[in-house]
Amino acid sequence: MRQIDNRTWEVDRPEWPVFLNQRKPESGKWDYGHALLVAGSYGKMGAAVLAARACLRTGAGLVTVHVPERGVEVMQTAVPEAMVSIDGDACRWTHCFGDEELARYDVVGVGPGLGRDSMEPMRALLESAARLRKPVVVDADGLNMLSMMDDGADLLARVGREAPVVLTPHAKEFERLFGRFANEDDRQEAQREMSRRTGCVIVYKGHRSQISGRDGAMYLNTTGNAGMATAGSGDVLTGMITGILAQDKENQLDAEMCACLGVWIHGKTGDLVVQNQSECSLLASDMIKFISIATI
Repeated sequence: MRQIDNRTWEVDRPEWPVFLNQRKPESGKWDYGHALLVAGSYGKMGAAVLAARACLRTGAGLVTVHVPERGVEVMQTAVPEAMVSIDGDACRWTHCFGDEELARYDVVGVGPGLGRDSMEPMRALLESAARLRKPVVVDADGLNMLSMMDDGADLLARVGREAPVVLTPHAKEFERLFGRFANEDDRQEAQREMSRRTGCVIVYKGHRSQISGRDGAMYLNTTGNAGMATAGSGDVLTGMITGILAQDKENQLDAEMCACLGVWIHGKTGDLVVQNQSECSLLASDMIKFISIATI
């Protein structure tokens, strides 16, 4: 990383943990973490599929995806390597995870394709993660549901004080959570302040995605291209960061460095894609194919 000033760094290549491509010969899948993804709803199962594929391809040893009943066949067919946890509702997330159930997993990724009608399960999941100190990645409708809660910021702070939390908003999701700002400098300062206040790592997705840490430090990513402004790109990133956190069982990296690594690799996959095709033709699923090269 290249330091720009006393609280800003440029991520030209982040710290590279040994679990990505120097695995011990005698290891097994349990050594690389069990990730829970809570994703998908009727009509939006593609988001869950993309996140699950990215999580597995990034190296998580085991992935369980919690989906509504109507999503089971889609998930089992599209991602045979993933296990499925089945919700009691046919179309959306209604199940409230308790401590005993959540304790089976090393990390939770929540949000892609969920819809916004699962406020109670969302709250229960975050509160359980805080009690268990489980890492959590929150994206998409997970963020939108937080923005709809009267105490969303306070809930984030309670969880962020106890557990590693990574939030991955794009511009509109950031605005819903934290408000509008007159200019980009003000928005960056607000991002730094919200990371300090809540204890959450915040990934502001966009051109040169910006990652803010718990102490307000800012990391500017250097990979990626405009072709990645396409449906499903954020779902892939959620799966990737979740997969990295799942593997970091020996705490080689903190949450903000896991986020920096995920964002950098995510952008690198997009750059590899457009070496072979146009930016306008890039699909999120194309990026997953290049994770195997970007992580070398």
